[in-house]
Amino acid sequence: MSTANVIEVTAPADFHVHLRDGELSKLVTPHVHKGGFYLAYVMPNLVPPITTTQMAIEYKKRLKDYQGSSNVEFLMTLYLSDALHPSDVKNWKAAGIVGVKSYPRGVTTNSDEGIESYDKYDELFKAMEVHGIVLNLHGEIPSDHSKNICILNAEERFLPVLANLANKYPKLRIVLEHATTAAAVNAVKACGANVACTITAHHLALTVDDWAGQSFHFCKPVAKFPDDRRALQEAIKSGNKKFFLGSDSAPHPSLSKSTATATSGCAAGVYTSPILLPLVAHLLDSFGAIDRLADFTSNFGRGFYQIPANSDAPKVLVKKVQGVSVQAEYSSGGKTVVPFWANRQIEWQIVNVKE
Repeated sequence: MSTANVIEVTAPADFHVHLRDGELSKLVTPHVHKGGFYLAYVMPNLVPPITTTQMAIEYKKRLKDYQGSSNVEFLMTLYLSDALHPSDVKNWKAAGIVGVKSYPRGVTTNSDEGIESYDKYDELFKAMEVHGIVLNLHGEIPSDHSKNICILNAEERFLPVLANLANKYPKLRIVLEHATTAAAVNAVKACGANVACTITAHHLALTVDDWAGQSFHFCKPVAKFPDDRRALQEAIKSGNKKFFLGSDSAPHPSLSKSTATATSGCAAGVYTSPILLPLVAHLLDSFGAIDRLADFTSNFGRGFYQIPANSDAPKVLVKKVQGVSVQAEYSSGGKTVVPFWANRQIEWQIVNVKE
């Protein structure tokens, strides 16, 4: 059932989420379901990072113990590193591992073990082509002031790397994660059908003005210019199947988000999981794309990953309302997180779930 003010989405899928570990994971993992989602594509940048099949299996077990609904599906990823061996790739899907996440060294949270060159992974990528494993790219290069590279242009400087990988491995499905620029949108469009792109909810709302001086809006990659935000919005509005939701919801304890010192900055990450589907509906409605909600939050991502929803999959109904205030914070086990748009109002709400 879908009308202008009521929309049904089958098994919403978040193709990029951070669920952490330990007490923080116990707090945030149930928020996947609370936010209206039934598939979570889980990032591997824990400490230490998830680099083996056994680590992924054990992590998935912990998440299932913490989840808010037995209907939530967790798809696991491995952290691209020298610990990954081409001979192991054939076993990954059976273990629930769907992708490999690439982090350039030092560009974001827990990326100190990230890579410096893709050349040495040639055999691994060829094996991933054969066995249908996706390569997920954090699309930035490290800042280098001698080359005039900083967080504002690090994504655009990465795009030739994307094009090269897409051409070199035409059967390897590649996702440029959390795009923030018009240049990234154009680069993804220019690549073949093996390349897709996730867009976050918060990058549909923020520009550089919103995070300069506001730590709870600071994430990596940072939000860019109004024209870049408009390009992300237009990519969704156009109905291009290459673009779908990956929230990059990234919880941090509230103290680490709100505090910087003379020697260290605040944590980078925006937390959207507990409000995700209503938030995306609110944002798409704001720029005339509410009719794309089901495609953006389920159909297109599932299509690219070749994970269609079952005929009896859960259906989530969202409705336009007068306004619902976002909870100020969530706390449990000594951990507190603050969601995006805390205390602000969202004009869409989950009104029914058929599981």
